[in-house]
Amino acid sequence: MEDVNYIKHLNGVFDLFSKDSRLNPTHISLYIALFQFWNTNYFKQEFFINRDEVMQIAKIGSKSTYHRCIKELNHWSYIVYTPSHNPFKGSRIKMFDFGTSDGQVVNPSRTDIGTSNGQAVVPINKPIQTLENQKNNNKPRNFKKLDVDASGNRNKQKTTVPYQDNLKTKKHKNYNEPL
Repeated sequence: MEDVNYIKHLNGVFDLFSKDSRLNPTHISLYIALFQFWNTNYFKQEFFINRDEVMQIAKIGSKSTYHRCIKELNHWSYIVYTPSHNPFKGSRIKMFDFGTSDGQVVNPSRTDIGTSNGQAVVPINKPIQTLENQKNNNKPRNFKKLDVDASGNRNKQKTTVPYQDNLKTKKHKNYNEPL
């Protein structure tokens, strides 16, 4: 794909980015790093990447953030990401030309024969990205309303400090009395 116009592509993809509320700065930084690798590979149809090099250029410090963002860019059809699972062979990336005016399909998973009106089918090995944290659903929502006495702490020893309320804030205070 040697007919990619650098400026038109960036203008087109930034236009898409501005309309997509799912993206955060890490997604955009990762996409720009991948675009730079695509450019250095002379805009080949597919090219291979090294995770550490991409993370360094995209200024991403966490491997989990990198993997989450690259999988989401793949899921949202900005790129096609094929992981290699081999440390000696890079993952394969396919980029789409968003800067063409010849009517290229932006989302390659859609068809023009009218059969895409039904529910989208997601492959079984691709996790569905949600914004809700599923790990902490068992934790109580309001920690201040917990009944500490009901949890078995009734046999707790009394404190040894004799005057805990030195300023007498819990009782009615006589303001004529010195502190």
